[in-house]
Amino acid sequence: MEMSSVTPDHDVLWQWGVLRIDHTIAFTWVVMAILILASWLITRRISTGTRISRWQHLLEMIVEYTRSQIREMAHSDPDRYLAFIGTLFLFIAISNLLAVVPWFVPPTASLSTAAALAICVFFAVPVFGIASSGLGAYLKEYIKPSPVMLPFNLIGELSRTLALAVRLFGNMMSGAKIGAILLSIVPFLIPVVMQLVGLLTGLIQAYIFAILAMVYIASGTRARKERNPEVEPEPSGN
Repeated sequence: MEMSSVTPDHDVLWQWGVLRIDHTIAFTWVVMAILILASWLITRRISTGTRISRWQHLLEMIVEYTRSQIREMAHSDPDRYLAFIGTLFLFIAISNLLAVVPWFVPPTASLSTAAALAICVFFAVPVFGIASSGLGAYLKEYIKPSPVMLPFNLIGELSRTLALAVRLFGNMMSGAKIGAILLSIVPFLIPVVMQLVGLLTGLIQAYIFAILAMVYIASGTRARKERNPEVEPEPSGN
């Protein structure tokens, strides 16, 4: 099986009429299956005692670190954002880490996947904002300080979504292209180094995407709370 196109969207595995399964969809299912299976295996024998498995310890470290990062940015209870932000990070991180597997093309190397993740963030911002301050207060922010600002605020929301998608796709694609060029020039020395660099880059990209998503969500909810003091502050969490 050979990847002939720049994006895995064009490598079709199966098609029937308008329905088709390309490499992006197939590899996305693989990542989803790994996350679901790993979650089930780790949590089926979860322990609250002092003796826990290494995998549970690793999972608890990831959860606690994610909660601390969310708390620093949102200055509120991180648990309400944990599932969304944690899922984004783990999906992107696992996708990028699996790039070391032969013939596996990360779904994040596809612009459609990057756009889909960015669209999820795009809708998450108003969802969390409305949940925090109410529908009326949230919508009023788009016409402040004047209704003239409505189109500019809407453009700002759309541009952030576009920036998220392009950033993730561009970083992953540029890394893959640079690696391919170096491998063609020095095939015996570069592979191991490039694999290590690729793993590090993949984790960094997952972290950056999750952080930016949380920044956008936190900025929306925080700004509306500051302008609507009647909204009760959320608990700070532990």
